[in-house]
Amino acid sequence: MPTNPSAYLEELFSLTGRVAVVTGGSSGIGRGMAQALGRAGAAVVLIARREEELAATARELESHGCRVAWVSADLSSRDAVRAGAEEAVKPFGEPDILVNCAGINLRPPLGELTEPQWDQTMAVNLDAPFLLGQRFGPAMAARGWGRIINVASQQSFRAFLNSGAYGASKAALVALSRSQAEAWSPHGVCCNAVVPGFVLTPLNAHVSADPERVAALAGRTMVGRNGLPRDFAGATVFLASAAAEYVTGQAIFVDGGFSAH
Repeated sequence: MPTNPSAYLEELFSLTGRVAVVTGGSSGIGRGMAQALGRAGAAVVLIARREEELAATARELESHGCRVAWVSADLSSRDAVRAGAEEAVKPFGEPDILVNCAGINLRPPLGELTEPQWDQTMAVNLDAPFLLGQRFGPAMAARGWGRIINVASQQSFRAFLNSGAYGASKAALVALSRSQAEAWSPHGVCCNAVVPGFVLTPLNAHVSADPERVAALAGRTMVGRNGLPRDFAGATVFLASAAAEYVTGQAIFVDGGFSAH
């Protein structure tokens, strides 16, 4: 009997019947990840601040036949995170997949970093993923299946471009991924961090405005270019799928070889 590669790939990677919540899903890497999850079959709930961008992303997903909803929430507020989480379960039910991609990029020189800037960075980049993990992780574990994907940074591991509070928050997010894996992977919940290289997104607009710096960052990769949101589709679907059931507690670099130099 001939093999059926489509059925095999469906078994490994299909997300049909799954529900995904994606923070920061209205732009940049988060948008690329949300599109990948939706096109792989998951119903997707986007959480971000800007309603216009959320609606535009939802329309794009719908154009591919995806089931999608969105919630506008300010993830720098713990109360808003909690309220947003409760709104996110209304369209499709409790999520099987949580992607924490929302981030804030305040990186003045460390000596000039203020306490409010530190607090805001930690609130969005670390507290929100923690709170959402606490809300959804135990329920995933109780059901015996789940995936948490936290989007970290090169600054989780190395200092450059005024890492400051941003680097500290992203380093902690990698550690949080390991803690989540320790807690919930025995119950079928795989928790990993994705580590981008330099990606051309609105979050990095201040760097992207300097052509020489952009070229220098591309030169640090092994593929000769900087990243694009579409580069995260494969890793996202893999980590969210049945194929990744033995992958947990890891930091997966999607960076064109940036970190290997």
